[in-house]
Amino acid sequence: MLTLLRDLRRLRRQIALPAPGRGRSLALRHVDAGSCNGCEHELTLVSGPYVDMARFGLGVVASPRHADVLLVTGPVTTRMREALLIAYAAMPEPRRVAALGDCALGCGVLGLPGEITGRVEDVLPVDLRIPGCPPTPERIASALLELIDGEHVP
Repeated sequence: MLTLLRDLRRLRRQIALPAPGRGRSLALRHVDAGSCNGCEHELTLVSGPYVDMARFGLGVVASPRHADVLLVTGPVTTRMREALLIAYAAMPEPRRVAALGDCALGCGVLGLPGEITGRVEDVLPVDLRIPGCPPTPERIASALLELIDGEHVP
């Protein structure tokens, strides 16, 4: 573990990552509502050593009960609609929802019309929209940091 931390510190110095400068945190619960997994790959890169969202206090949690933000990818399918509503209901107040990627926003929807409920916004109130097919890791991190700084608070 110490070797991993030392390598991470060296990598941060090599690419000249700035210090976080933020004292707040944001717990994210990711729900794939029916995506092609392109957004998931980019979301994985956000938590990698290059962007390293953890240094800004952003982290993915395993339960919606611990989440500040429900991060939804893909159009909401008929089979995921109820699970998405259950995850949202389990979140503590104040609940925030982020729609990640064009499919979640209703642009360029993937799938058959009979299998899709629609945009995330058709099912839940959306506080943050992150466009892109898929959005870049830097764009995802930047949008979440704007949310943590209060620029997207409804």
